[in-house]
Amino acid sequence: MSLESINERGLVLLGCGKMGTAMLEGWLVNGVLPASVTILDPFPSDRLKALEAEGLRVNVPLPASPAICILAVKPQMMGEALPQIAALGNSETVFLSIAAGTPIATFEEILGDKTPIIRAMPNTPAAVGRGITALIGNSLVDGNAMQMAEDLLRAVGQTVRLENENQMDAVTAVSGSGPAYVFHLIETLAAAGVAQGLPADLAMQLAKATVGGAGELAEKASEDPTQLRINVTSPGGTTAAALGVLMDEARGFPALLREAVAAAADRSRELRG
Repeated sequence: MSLESINERGLVLLGCGKMGTAMLEGWLVNGVLPASVTILDPFPSDRLKALEAEGLRVNVPLPASPAICILAVKPQMMGEALPQIAALGNSETVFLSIAAGTPIATFEEILGDKTPIIRAMPNTPAAVGRGITALIGNSLVDGNAMQMAEDLLRAVGQTVRLENENQMDAVTAVSGSGPAYVFHLIETLAAAGVAQGLPADLAMQLAKATVGGAGELAEKASEDPTQLRINVTSPGGTTAAALGVLMDEARGFPALLREAVAAAADRSRELRG
């Protein structure tokens, strides 16, 4: 992590809800000094109040030229919150937004067109250190600034860089909204188990562990998901019978997920105008 510039110049975190707290905990574990972090949050949690004793700065004046300012408030709160840090715009401070749906151009209008701005889309598994975040920066973001942002975001999972900002709508539809699809899969898989005679708590335990375990196997195995599916599917067996339904082009996963992801991406485009 780019600790030297962060610990020397400081880091500002605007908003410290669940995602902000998850990132903060990761930074502190990785060597960011509490005294180098300034938090602006109208309702600081008990955890933040406890960290104040270790030097964390909560709702105090901003450092003169922090290395980075992370915007972690909800999009609908951005208009009210941004004036608190607007004075840092048009400077060497890098701004990193994790607010869904707010394009870089919006921040350039408020913070100034000489402001280095990075837009990022994390997802909720970041709360357990298993997130994935896509990033894209404006023309003022150099390699060092992007690396600093990636290092900070890797405290809560993986990162990927986008080629252009228009890809963010698809990222939102796949990884941003994607955890909800998986949670619904767990719900429906457990319900299907109940329909076959399993107790509800047992069916849910089986569904959670199966989806979680399969996801970890897909990440860690050398084979791709297609080969992993083939490996577990015996010709004429039970898995093949189920996949005959799920892989049906007209009514199975292929059609449903294409439609679902397209709907999410279209809505993302609508929301950004």
